[in-house]
Amino acid sequence: MSLASFLREDALAVYAATEGLFGLVDDLDWKPATGTNWMTVGQLLHHCTNACGYCLNGFANGDWGLPEGEHIDDLPPEEMLPPAEKMPTVMSVAEAQDLLEADRALALEVLAGLDDARLLGERIVAPWGGPELTLFQQLNGMIWHLGQHKGQLFYYLKLQGKDVHTGHLWGVG
Repeated sequence: MSLASFLREDALAVYAATEGLFGLVDDLDWKPATGTNWMTVGQLLHHCTNACGYCLNGFANGDWGLPEGEHIDDLPPEEMLPPAEKMPTVMSVAEAQDLLEADRALALEVLAGLDDARLLGERIVAPWGGPELTLFQQLNGMIWHLGQHKGQLFYYLKLQGKDVHTGHLWGVG
């Protein structure tokens, strides 16, 4: 099995479980009542829709979706990692589902164009910092970035009293 195939299988599993959880959402404005800097459900759904494929494309192709002439390294930290209240939201679950499907298609397109030599031979630092890692490690991290937010959505649903269980978290329920 190639590394790109491994990444593809992991991505498909995380997207499928995330999609299932999206279908259980009915309150886009909800967020935890205690603590600070929580995204609303709508913001979390929006974030999930660009947490993987968008980032894979950025790492693999240098395309971070910025306007012509702008570069990801030039963004100030508050734009790269904004506080929750400044994060965009979706207006409906249907919109989130469409955006998630587009991000999944982008992820699969990016992964289809990669081979093991590049995945292991290219080393890069994420624009937001951190250690220099192989392209494989950066892409794997972005798949699990979506997985982390999928888990966050799972607990948001649990805290709302939804009847979710471990099978929902892993896309088998």
